[in-house]
Amino acid sequence: MVERLAVCLTSADQEYQVLQGEDARAAGRRLGVEVEALFAEDNAVLQIQQLFRFIHAPEAERPAAIVVEPAAAEGLERVARNAVKAGIGWIVLAARVDYVDALRAEHPALLVSQVGADQREVGRIQGRQCRALVGARGRVLCVQGPPDSTAAADRLEGLKETLGPEFEIRGLSGDWTEAGGEKAVASWLRLKTTEAFRPDIVVCQNDSMAAGARRAVLEHRKEWGRLPFLGVDGLPQGGLKMVAQGLLAATVVTPSNTGPALEMVARWERSKEMPPSEVRLAPRSHPPEAEIRRPGDR
Repeated sequence: MVERLAVCLTSADQEYQVLQGEDARAAGRRLGVEVEALFAEDNAVLQIQQLFRFIHAPEAERPAAIVVEPAAAEGLERVARNAVKAGIGWIVLAARVDYVDALRAEHPALLVSQVGADQREVGRIQGRQCRALVGARGRVLCVQGPPDSTAAADRLEGLKETLGPEFEIRGLSGDWTEAGGEKAVASWLRLKTTEAFRPDIVVCQNDSMAAGARRAVLEHRKEWGRLPFLGVDGLPQGGLKMVAQGLLAATVVTPSNTGPALEMVARWERSKEMPPSEVRLAPRSHPPEAEIRRPGDR
């Protein structure tokens, strides 16, 4: 029986990360498991210190598994290897890392896996939302996550795959925060080259950046005020509320990763049947794709 699990997330300043922490604690109560959820303040060094505190604890105090969303681009491979050597299972959230299969082969008695939303499908959904709002061709301003984020890269690939050559995409890098989205768009709008690219839609890779991007557009380009904005995450007090208020044309609802990850640990403990090396959770469009209409069609 699993008695204790550690959940290490990136930042308590991000609404989605807070949701994941709450989901982890709720899953712990449901499963009868003690869950310790920590946030790393978007600091990779702090996160490594948090993780090694669990790994170097006396054996009786170690968690059965660590569930972690990496704050570092390298995905914490060195830390993961130390964890499994200490007999601790390792589950990576929301990041695509290439060391999981090797660890599973080296430690077949331990649960090692990765869990996250199907990020490429997130991008495909945004592409279909674009087509519903803009039509068969157009210009897209895409506010992405950090350049070293695999989620950001996969979402962009899914978007490009769905839109194809009929759409011109201009990409900007943000940091998943509202302030970061506003700064990225405001800095771009100050460039002389902006005059040659008037977007038909602004696609943001999360709802927080969409809020910031929209504020920047309204401040610096009031004539673009009717542009549709898209986001991702779809939290009740975030993206879903923004859609209801008309601030976003649509969002993509991505499920929390922590609850499914903890349930996976509990199932593994009962059956010892190893789950896949990668578990992908299905995102969905809000509103449903069939209900999205171009502004002139409403």
